Amino acid sequence: MKIQPNDKKQLLKAALGEIRSDLAITNVQLVNVITGEIYPADVFVYDGMIAHVEYKNPGTELDKANEVIDGEGKYLIPGFIDAHEHIESSMMTPRNFAKGVIPHGTTTVVTDPHEIANVCGMEGVRYMHEAGEDLPMRQLIDVPSCVPAVPGLENAGAEFFAKEIEELASMDRVIGLAEVMDFLAVIHGEDRMMDIIDVMDKKGLYLQGHAPSVSGRMLSAYLCGGPNTCHESRERNEALEKLRSGMYVDARESSITKNVEEIYEGVKGVKFYDHFCLCTDDREADDILHVGHMNDVVRTVIRSGMDPVTAIKSATLNTAREIHIENLGAIAPGYVADMLLVGDLEELKPDLVFFGGRLVAEKGHMTVPIEAREYPLEKVNTMYVKDLKAEDFRIKAPVETGTVTVNVMEYPDLLLSSTVLTTAEVPVKDGYVCLEGEDLKFVAVVNRHKGHDTIGLGIVKGFGTTCGALASTVSHDSHNLTVVYDTAENALMAAEALIQCGGGMSAVRDGRLLHVLELPLAGLISLKDAAELAKDSQLMKEANRELGLTGLENPLLRIVTLALPVIPKVKMSDLGMVDVLKKELIPLFV
Repeated sequence: MKIQPNDKKQLLKAALGEIRSDLAITNVQLVNVITGEIYPADVFVYDGMIAHVEYKNPGTELDKANEVIDGEGKYLIPGFIDAHEHIESSMMTPRNFAKGVIPHGTTTVVTDPHEIANVCGMEGVRYMHEAGEDLPMRQLIDVPSCVPAVPGLENAGAEFFAKEIEELASMDRVIGLAEVMDFLAVIHGEDRMMDIIDVMDKKGLYLQGHAPSVSGRMLSAYLCGGPNTCHESRERNEALEKLRSGMYVDARESSITKNVEEIYEGVKGVKFYDHFCLCTDDREADDILHVGHMNDVVRTVIRSGMDPVTAIKSATLNTAREIHIENLGAIAPGYVADMLLVGDLEELKPDLVFFGGRLVAEKGHMTVPIEAREYPLEKVNTMYVKDLKAEDFRIKAPVETGTVTVNVMEYPDLLLSSTVLTTAEVPVKDGYVCLEGEDLKFVAVVNRHKGHDTIGLGIVKGFGTTCGALASTVSHDSHNLTVVYDTAENALMAAEALIQCGGGMSAVRDGRLLHVLELPLAGLISLKDAAELAKDSQLMKEANRELGLTGLENPLLRIVTLALPVIPKVKMSDLGMVDVLKKELIPLFV
């Protein structure tokens, strides 16, 4: 597909110089991501599109533009495109998110609103679409494919089938099907997923993938099924195999999972990088505000050894090709005029940001207003939790006293979200399981959606907390209320704090509430802007560290993937412990 000009005939006249362009940016070093060259040029823009690039005699036809901006010899590069993003994971509304990322040079994001879809269903997806309209950036939407992530192993706030996918695909800014996380359903051709893929195939839209550790014939089957991108590569050999198989590898650098350096190590020997792209996936407000957005991801791959022009191409033209938009991601006639003026190709801090040929940010600050708007969904409390008591967080043992052997979800590494299944022998007192030592903790996943009152209880090892209770309604992907805790009383206090405020994150230690990060919109999103939210997030991080999470650069998001049953090998849900690869529930007692 192409982004069409408003008036192609007038654009042709501007290209010929028969009418004035709106803007000329002169005296720049143009970074051409099509050829890999850098050379002096003038760029002429008409009605949001690039009409002409003058590199033979720059500086000679500036009278053919109504406005001329002197680039002062700096580099002009395309605006950055995020190949895979969940705006909800920034914990900001789409409009506040735009204020945060535009000054860093992100002019387009491909967002998957499956977080809010799992809570609010189709209404949530429509909200993200509506709230992302009329912005000085492009928020493109992939329709959530897996709501819930794995049917039958968890209860979410909605279920999407082919009918819902087809209806949502009619929205204006939809460009594809979001990450197909139930990779086993694709590989084995299960009806529900095949029906969903068929809907998007008939519409000619691209299919975004999600295939952690999928290899060999299983990878071939997944690609034959249709999805051909993946942001879940973590190991260098995994990334190389996917690239060799024709898959788009979206190297991820999120607030919690940082894979860019490892992935580049695996693929740096290849000759062509056309299928190598970059994404943030989940990046929270504090990181966006103080570290950056896509410009930081590009900086990371440059520091890892990639040539700066190739790195920039990986976050612009390559991504545009991945999402099937022909005239985005480069500076050339007929392309959309999304551009950044930067003084250094390695630091990538934009002096000027242009969206559709319009100056929208300068030296880290917005130059155009983003209108504040209110939406009905922002005032809905989505915490539909039954009255809880401490008893709900205690595990009844099959014996009255002595010991029992239990299945345990274990994190082998504090930096990983993947887990393994192990066992432990634990004491029983008065008929209830007790835990000794700092490494074992109870975990509860409390369903918070209408029509369900299920609670899954289990035991986790290596999570990182040493005491107290940590609770969150940001809990991918069903976003039930997840609590990791030492005592039932602490768990109850942490849970009730979130029920009262509409969701978010809370920490309790020794019967004392340390902090509550309130996320009243779907239990996922704050209505605060990036600066205010960043301060609140810092207080929550300090509370996390007080519970023992001191070994992580960013402890805020440690809990969010504990209940995600598409990340191997073991996860929790409101139905209990899940064997991800076998797609079945695991009994608590051995």
